[in-house]
Amino acid sequence: MDILDVKTTQHSEFQEITKSVQAVVARSGAKRGHVIVYVPHTTAGVTINENADPDVRADMQADLERLVPWKQGYYRHGEGNSAAHTKAALMGHSVLLPIEQGKLVLGTWQGVYFCEFDGPRSRKVYVQISKE
Repeated sequence: MDILDVKTTQHSEFQEITKSVQAVVARSGAKRGHVIVYVPHTTAGVTINENADPDVRADMQADLERLVPWKQGYYRHGEGNSAAHTKAALMGHSVLLPIEQGKLVLGTWQGVYFCEFDGPRSRKVYVQISKE
């Protein structure tokens, strides 16, 4: 298993990690199989979405903020980051991608994104290859 170090600079941020994940696949020598990208943090997640237009990321962040506002009067969690926990749960903590001919199988406009909801922080992303 490989570990990617991700440093975020904003409170909420979608950082594309597609090239880093592909580099792990290339180093593994896997021609066919699967890769699991897993985020071991309760206030961050991972998703696959459009990587052509950066406005999509901004729109997704804005939508998540409207759905789960950072400041709410009813949050009970003592650390004050309940919204980050909820957003991470909505995004999910892992994605599974196929590998064919040594490359990630993604749609034309797709990329892999690390999703920060309680930054800025230094985070880990685990990448594990399963070869066929």
